[in-house]
Amino acid sequence: MGFELRPATARDLDFARDLTCRTMLRYYIQHDLLWQDEAFDVAWAGRENWLIVRDNVLQGYVSLSRDARALYIRELHVLEAFQGQGAGSWAIDQVFAMACQERRPALRLTVFETNPAKALYERKGLKVVGQDECFLRMQRDVDELLR
Repeated sequence: MGFELRPATARDLDFARDLTCRTMLRYYIQHDLLWQDEAFDVAWAGRENWLIVRDNVLQGYVSLSRDARALYIRELHVLEAFQGQGAGSWAIDQVFAMACQERRPALRLTVFETNPAKALYERKGLKVVGQDECFLRMQRDVDELLR
């Protein structure tokens, strides 16, 4: 059995917050930013959240938002025990397929400039299109499939 996306619910908030804090806290500290559980909770409530599951084992999650310009990956985190096994790559493919299906112009995300996940995003076709302080803005245009 392969990977699947399952809709997350309010019951998954604690899992997502804990995983995000564990994976991102080093970057927050490195860039002198303040992690706030309350801010995460508010953002979670306003997004479309999906669990990444393989063989009925929860491996991570992806959090999305949209506007007329793009489908945005706001969070993508995989439990450390499952990193490097294809879950993140598969999830990006699924989200890009959503962007295509919804006829969004692009898939976008923001990543800390020092986060090694940048290499994964580049392999999946996202390119750096801007920089803000410690963040890189990355994008993959949907119309590139039509060329």
